[in-house]
Amino acid sequence: MPARPFRFGVSMPAIGTRAAWQAKARQAEDLGYDVLQVPDHLGAPAPFPALVSAADATTTLRLGTLVLNAGFYRPALLARDIADTDQLTDGRLEVGLGAGYAQAEFRTAELPYPAPGDRVVHLAHTVAELHRMFATPDQPPKVHRRPTPRLLLAGLGDRVLRLAAREADIVGLPVMALTTPPGADPQQVLADRVAHIRSEAGARFGALELQLLVSAVALTATPDALAPIRRTAPDLTEDQIRRLPNVLAGPPAQLTETLHRYREMYGLSYFSVREEHMTDFAKVMARLR
Repeated sequence: MPARPFRFGVSMPAIGTRAAWQAKARQAEDLGYDVLQVPDHLGAPAPFPALVSAADATTTLRLGTLVLNAGFYRPALLARDIADTDQLTDGRLEVGLGAGYAQAEFRTAELPYPAPGDRVVHLAHTVAELHRMFATPDQPPKVHRRPTPRLLLAGLGDRVLRLAAREADIVGLPVMALTTPPGADPQQVLADRVAHIRSEAGARFGALELQLLVSAVALTATPDALAPIRRTAPDLTEDQIRRLPNVLAGPPAQLTETLHRYREMYGLSYFSVREEHMTDFAKVMARLR
């Protein structure tokens, strides 16, 4: 089977003014990014209006959520937002969903914080309902692509990845620092997660696109480049941090080889970086086109 083409996304957590936001969207498109993504956290932009505004300023850039907290939504209301955003972006929408994990945000939103298994059950219910509601072409809510716009499901746990392997178009693998035990090989953690996806997907594995959310991009050996990762995962050694698949440290030529290796070994072909790494990572992207 031929290798899947690379795709690249950039996650932007802040808007600012309308002019500033649209300028950032145009910059992402000009740098060659395929997808602009907005997270779904209280204190971050409201995803759907931000994506519509970005669509107005661009022509080919796809627009995605990375990822919506399914616990914040009921399926019928979410379907309405997805359908209208899909129409207003001319079908450029990619829907990313997750089970939700930030307990403080549930509390602020005055929502109960279910147990992990119950959050995954709600995510599965949401996916099933979206497929059902979008299934009839001549009835609202209407979208360009059926049964849904391209669907990304993200997580690292067995149950979320089982659901993603069976129902999604894209399986998203988020930051692995918190799920890598002290002493473990982070690359083996990634290999295990991909093996689980392959086992659960069966015959449809070849149709899945695998995405990795990149935490840090360090093209030069600056002393503080990996400081945020060290604070997030203080129990990991320096070697473990540098071996995290989500950490890309090295010159562009080296990182080009790394991403080719990730695609060959794990099937990863879709890489998303944070806004602060957008310009640096574009130097790597240019070598992979």
